[in-house]
Amino acid sequence: MSSHTGKAFTFSTLRPWLITAAAFAGVVLLVIWLSTPTGSASSDEGKVRGRPGMGLPGGVAGMTVSVSKVERADLDVHYHALGTVTAFNTVNIKPRVSGELVKVLFTEGQEVKAGDLLAVVDPRAYRAALAQAEGTLQQNRAQLKNAEIDLERYRGLYAEDSIAKQTLDTQAALLSQYEGTLKTNQGQVDDAKLNLAFTEIRAPISGRLGLRQVDVGNLVSSSDTTPLVVITQVRPIAVVFNLPQQQLGTVVRQLNANQALPVEALDRNKDLTLARGELIAVDNQIDTTTGTVKLKAQFANKSGDNADRSLFPNQFVNVRLLAETLHDVLLIPANAVQRGNDGTYVYVLGEGDKVSQRAITLGISEGEKVVVEKGLAVAEQVVIEGTDRLRDGMSVRVAAAEQVQKDQGEEAGQKPFGQGDGASQSATSQGTEGKTGAAQ
Repeated sequence: MSSHTGKAFTFSTLRPWLITAAAFAGVVLLVIWLSTPTGSASSDEGKVRGRPGMGLPGGVAGMTVSVSKVERADLDVHYHALGTVTAFNTVNIKPRVSGELVKVLFTEGQEVKAGDLLAVVDPRAYRAALAQAEGTLQQNRAQLKNAEIDLERYRGLYAEDSIAKQTLDTQAALLSQYEGTLKTNQGQVDDAKLNLAFTEIRAPISGRLGLRQVDVGNLVSSSDTTPLVVITQVRPIAVVFNLPQQQLGTVVRQLNANQALPVEALDRNKDLTLARGELIAVDNQIDTTTGTVKLKAQFANKSGDNADRSLFPNQFVNVRLLAETLHDVLLIPANAVQRGNDGTYVYVLGEGDKVSQRAITLGISEGEKVVVEKGLAVAEQVVIEGTDRLRDGMSVRVAAAEQVQKDQGEEAGQKPFGQGDGASQSATSQGTEGKTGAAQ
């Protein structure tokens, strides 16, 4: 009886330990299975087939890259700057005579032509002054005519020896005096006519009017500091911008060769072309404080002379100047260029889909293209995507750039067990402990 009781006691005591050991063995097997790389090793090839870059070092040979051919073409070289839109002419409209402003004939923001009537100053006083000047002129003209008749009469009498020579000379001097007075009167008449014409305020240039500054009924004068309105010429319009003195030589060389240099005005984000124009002038000196020189471009967009008002005076725009065009040069994508301690280099795709590292000499870059002066030949292929882990002599797989980015994203998200972040390891440990506790 006691012997049977002892056997039962021993089995019941070992059962929890056996369950725990079995659960632990299952977890260990699961961990080993999860850490095993996908695919199978081939003893005769000595490398892992499957996902590139994972498992044994031999798997790196299957890294996916994207390539681009070296091409020979023309390259437009642009200079970029921040410019200010400037009106070709700006005029403050002020009265040239004093008086009451009786008419305002323009609308704020209106487009006007040179000679258009804008406003009228009370002309009555100036008409009266003109009438007075014309009356004095007529009176002096009659006196002059009478003096001329008397002079002719005195000359006849003097020929007959009827009057003294002094009388004849006095009459000739009186005639000259009347002639001088008549010229003065004529000047007064012209001045009165001019003042009367100035009572009509006309646009001196074609352009766009601003906001009205003076209302009807106010007394205005030529000495007023506040203009009636400001008119700006916006068709065509100009943009003034600065370039570093290092870029001045190229621009001047093109201008001396009578080459037209196109200029584009872009919006703030450089996404939209507001207008297209042409460089017309370069300043005659360099600013010593900034080391830059001012340039001026004239703009007239496809609608004609800024007709759609896409450019506004004092507006800030991004300027893109086509400085020159390089002909028949070797070009590669800028993202193919790598930089190291020995300078710039690229990975060139060779026979057997193996890449080789090659040093190159770069020229001017423009956007996503860069000029290669030495080190490459036409039609060679350079790696543009997947260069992060490349080494000289490595075998690669060529794919489109989109596929390379996809593979790199998948590799970053699937790391071997034990090399991941702390959070994933902690989660695995907590799951194992949970299963052990439940088995117990």
